Amino acid sequence: MSGKDAYSQSLLPEVPTGERKIEHVRLCLNEEVGSVGVTSGLEKYRFRHNALPETDFNDISLETCFLGMKVRTPLLISSMTGGSEATGAINERLAAAAEERGWAMGIGSVRAAVEKEELASTFHVRKHAPTIPVIANLGAVQLNYGFGADECRRAVDIAGADLLVLHLNGLQELFQPGGNTNFSGLLSRIEQVCQQIHVPVGVKEVGWGIDGETAARLFRAGVDFVDVAGAGGTSWSQVEKFRSKDPVRRAAAEAFAGWGIPTAECITEVRKVSHQAGVIGSGGLENGVDAAKVLALGADMAGYGRSLLGPAVKSEDALHAALAQVEFELRGAMFGIGAGNIAVLRGTTRLVRSLSS
Repeated sequence: MSGKDAYSQSLLPEVPTGERKIEHVRLCLNEEVGSVGVTSGLEKYRFRHNALPETDFNDISLETCFLGMKVRTPLLISSMTGGSEATGAINERLAAAAEERGWAMGIGSVRAAVEKEELASTFHVRKHAPTIPVIANLGAVQLNYGFGADECRRAVDIAGADLLVLHLNGLQELFQPGGNTNFSGLLSRIEQVCQQIHVPVGVKEVGWGIDGETAARLFRAGVDFVDVAGAGGTSWSQVEKFRSKDPVRRAAAEAFAGWGIPTAECITEVRKVSHQAGVIGSGGLENGVDAAKVLALGADMAGYGRSLLGPAVKSEDALHAALAQVEFELRGAMFGIGAGNIAVLRGTTRLVRSLSS
């Protein structure tokens, strides 16, 4: 299904071009905004098939825990959108599907609703998802532009969230018209938020990856989990290229189309620096076999973003089918190596580097 086919559906009516959130959705579905010349690195790994799995496929369990919370699957709908009527409708559809299937859900940056109360309803996903983990989201850089613990608490309350994630998007801000690029001193501000709010706090990238050294600094500052959001999926410098009217930035964005750390590298590095902290593996995951790979590499959860956006816009049935396919593929990979549950998958020795890599 192409993005233009998706737009024939009712969730994305025409809106003013200044409405950034809906513009991001349109660009992600209609333009070539993927990384160029860099991959997730997951293709460099393969599972050694187990011809005698000694496992009943029907008994394979996806249940696990994340930061002490029981979850029905180790799968996450990554933070994507909100902040307008149309994107609020997308969030509602994503939340309802996540609740039914047992996925965790992240929401897009709640900054708009913190600043404008009338937009809060576009992030009210809890009424559609009463039992799953919900992750509220704010840009970490906003801590240098007037936001603090109070605004973070407000974001959590708006979403009825169990966790807060602060996203790091330096290059997106650089290429975004009017972007906020003062990232100095952010670590100490993140530490203050970790100390002052009542829910676990995480940090995520938006598609360029978090390396082990950076993760170690974040964990020392009190961060509870990291979403590596590595390279290989959406490139936000490419997205912002299409929005920019600045010819220098539009041209310069091409130089960064292949920027970032592959997701697989991020996961292995981050897991090495902490065996206790939560790790979410996202960035360019294409199917449930990729989920199995990131879990076997050391992640606690596997996150999907843009690949679910098209189905979410198209219809409820399309979204449910997309989620069901990922689940089936994950369970199929587990069956193929004889892993009856997520703990066994995480401890497998059957994930190996491909000989061709």
